[in-house]
Amino acid sequence: MASKYAEATETIDADADTLYDLVADLAQMGNWSPEATGGRWVGRATGPAVGAKFRGHNRSGWRRWSTNVEVTAADRGRRFAFHVSFSGVPIADWSYDFESDGAPTRVTEQWTDLRPGWLDALSGPMMSVPDRAVHNQRNMALTLAALKKAAEASQTAS
Repeated sequence: MASKYAEATETIDADADTLYDLVADLAQMGNWSPEATGGRWVGRATGPAVGAKFRGHNRSGWRRWSTNVEVTAADRGRRFAFHVSFSGVPIADWSYDFESDGAPTRVTEQWTDLRPGWLDALSGPMMSVPDRAVHNQRNMALTLAALKKAAEASQTAS
């Protein structure tokens, strides 16, 4: 049975509030992630707050899809987390935790698979991803490396 959890951690030479702001800026996520291309706040939501909803957009090769997302934690500089569903079916919980006493900051991204067994069995062949945990762990490491590069470059430019 495949793992239902993945995690990646990166130490970034930037303060936790700055990194939180970068991660919680939905339009920017496509700059860091190889799969998530961004998102937009929906309903009355205008930014990260517990209960705020957004539409997340993703791509993998020629495949494109969107998900419904609800923010479950929005503690600037500490934690940004959200629950993902598709047509009412739970998909995953994602979180970013920021640990710092200034700079550098240790950023940990976590994913927990919530897909029911039938969807898990279908999604591997449909998405050409036989092991979602391995796939997501690799993408999370790439995401955090890109975030590190951008954040540290902006710190140097300041």
